[in-house]
Amino acid sequence: MYYIRNLEGVIIHSLKTNPVTAIIGPRQCGKSTLAKHIISRFSREVVYLDLERPTDLQKLENAEWFLSNQKGKLVCLDEIQRKPDLFPLIRSLVDEWGANGHFLILGSASRDLIKQGSESLAGRISYKQLTPFLLSELGDDFTVETYLVKGGFPRSILKINETDSFEWRQDFISTFLERDLLLWSGFSTDTMRKLWQMLAHLNGQLINYSLLANALGISSPTARNYVELLSSTFMVKLLQPYLVNTGKRLVKSPKVYIHDVGIANALLGINNFIQLSGHPSVGSAWETLVLTNLSGFFPKLNFYFYRTNHGAEIDFIIESNDQTIAVECKSALKPSLSRGTYTAIDDIGPLCTLIVSPVKSGWPLKPGIDVVNLQEAITKIQAVFGS
Repeated sequence: MYYIRNLEGVIIHSLKTNPVTAIIGPRQCGKSTLAKHIISRFSREVVYLDLERPTDLQKLENAEWFLSNQKGKLVCLDEIQRKPDLFPLIRSLVDEWGANGHFLILGSASRDLIKQGSESLAGRISYKQLTPFLLSELGDDFTVETYLVKGGFPRSILKINETDSFEWRQDFISTFLERDLLLWSGFSTDTMRKLWQMLAHLNGQLINYSLLANALGISSPTARNYVELLSSTFMVKLLQPYLVNTGKRLVKSPKVYIHDVGIANALLGINNFIQLSGHPSVGSAWETLVLTNLSGFFPKLNFYFYRTNHGAEIDFIIESNDQTIAVECKSALKPSLSRGTYTAIDDIGPLCTLIVSPVKSGWPLKPGIDVVNLQEAITKIQAVFGS
């Protein structure tokens, strides 16, 4: 069964308005499936090359000769980060051909991809980031509890058996460590695995590179480089603090999240809801789910967190054009707010505050503060910022 992705219409529009469109996101999140679905209905002839296939890669041994003969077609290049030297050639070709919709490129690494693209294709390329499945894309086919355990990666969530899903996620982690890391030099598989597991235990907390470095026996700059690699390959997300002028001393270190809650569970050895519900990480798992789904649904909005040195804090601040919404995540079915959260709300003065909880239906808690489920949160955020 094919699930329609929120980005589908956005990408189709981008192909009409940009010479090059890039779909970036983690491996196995559905980029190739989405691209093939789009190009299957494309009006022009399409050339699709998967750069992980030796036969397709061989076609680009003389890339200029091959690609210059594809004028008038849509050329789709999957896993483009494996051949970043193509970017200057693509720039030259789209300048020569004019018009739009010449290349659709897919990549699983943002750091080198964006660096190469921004240098060679400035003004010619539009980047669209695809996440693993959002709950809203799956309709009513999966419960919140199932998603909270398995996460959104298609090959994980679509597994009927929880054990099969858990094994797939463990294999995904091993494949990333043992194969994908080979694209970058200077990284140790064993050290990266230990770091990734440590970050799973620290999910949703402030990151301290010195503590990570001491625990791993590496330098602080090396620990930072490792985390940056996980971030640039969409394995973790670094959430920056909301540094508004409230007259308070604010925490300035970012918070770190495992990008997919299912991967976080696999790193922690959690493979079902019974285990998760009794685990100390259940709160951070719910927080990760909320962040992943809200930021994925609203990619144009800015997401931060707010925390003072005296303990006033809000999980997420959603900001656009100087307007803000505060979001607090509570895994309890009867959530309440701490004094520190009320203080933070007073500090910031958001348009409204949403307490996102796994409830069937929400209710007003106080004026300007509502308990909501995830879908109700999306509806209220749309009402303020639009889609």
